Amino acid sequence: MSFPGRGKGLRDVYKNRFLLKLLVSKEIKVRYRGSVLGILWSYMRPLTQFLVFYVALGLFLGVQGSTPNYPIYLFSGIVLVNFFTEALGNATRSIVENRDLIRKIYLPRELFPVASVWVSAVHFLPQFLILLVVCLFTGWQPTVLQLVLVVVAFIMVGVLAIGLGLFFGAVNVYFRDSENLVDLLIMMVTWLSPVLYLWSQVQHVLGGFFWIYQLNPMTVAVELFHRAFWESTLSPEQLGMPAAAPVPGLETMWLPIAFGVSLMILFIGQFTFARLSKKFAQEL
Repeated sequence: MSFPGRGKGLRDVYKNRFLLKLLVSKEIKVRYRGSVLGILWSYMRPLTQFLVFYVALGLFLGVQGSTPNYPIYLFSGIVLVNFFTEALGNATRSIVENRDLIRKIYLPRELFPVASVWVSAVHFLPQFLILLVVCLFTGWQPTVLQLVLVVVAFIMVGVLAIGLGLFFGAVNVYFRDSENLVDLLIMMVTWLSPVLYLWSQVQHVLGGFFWIYQLNPMTVAVELFHRAFWESTLSPEQLGMPAAAPVPGLETMWLPIAFGVSLMILFIGQFTFARLSKKFAQEL
C-alpha cells in the first residue's frame, strides 16, 4: 500500500495500470469534447508542417532535387518529433491542469505525466500508419533489423519524454515560467534534429564537434527512422548518392549512447519529481 510521500515512483504507475488507462481515456475525451473533427485534428498539425516545410525547403530552396524521396525523409522525421513535442508539452502542464484532482485524493502523481505521453502515443499511431502506407507505395523494403530499430527508437523517445515531462511537470508547479521554457525547447527540437536537413551537412559545419550533435537522443531517433523508412525506399542508384550516406556507427555506438542519455534523464526526472511532489497539494 502506498502513502503520501512514500510513493515508489514509476513502479506505482505500473501497479496502477487501470488508473493510467482511465486517465488516458479521460484526456482524449476532454481534448476533443465539442470538436467537430475530433481526433482528425491530430492529423492537421503534421500535415500542415509537412506542407509548409516541403514547399519552403523542398521546392523553394531546392532540397527536393538533392535529396531523393525528400517527402518521405521529411515526414518520417516530423511524425517522431511531433510525438515528442506533444508529449513533453502536455506532460509539463499535466500536474497543474489536474490540480483539482490532486488536491482531493492521493494517487501516484507520476500517473499524470505518463498519461500525457500515452495520449501523445495514441495521436502518433494514425500518423505512423500514414507513413507506412506511403512507404509501401514507394517500394518500401525494410529489413528485420530496421523494424526492430524503429521500435527501439520510439521507446527511447518515449523514455526521454517521460523523463523530461516528470522534471518540468514538477518544476512547473513551483515556477510557472517552466511552461515558457519548454515551449522554447519544443520550438527548437525540429531544428536540432536532422528532420529538415541531412546529418552530413551538420558534420560539414561542426567538424570534430559533430559528436556533441549526436548526443541528442532525438537526433539519433530521427536518424533511425530515416534509416528504416527513407533509405528502404531508395533504389540502388539513389543509395549511392552522397545524400544517402549512412551515419557511421549509428546502431553500434550512437544508439546505445543515446539510450543511456535518455535513461539518465529519466532518472533525474524521477528523482526531481519525487523530491518536489511532496508539496504539490499545498503549492497548487
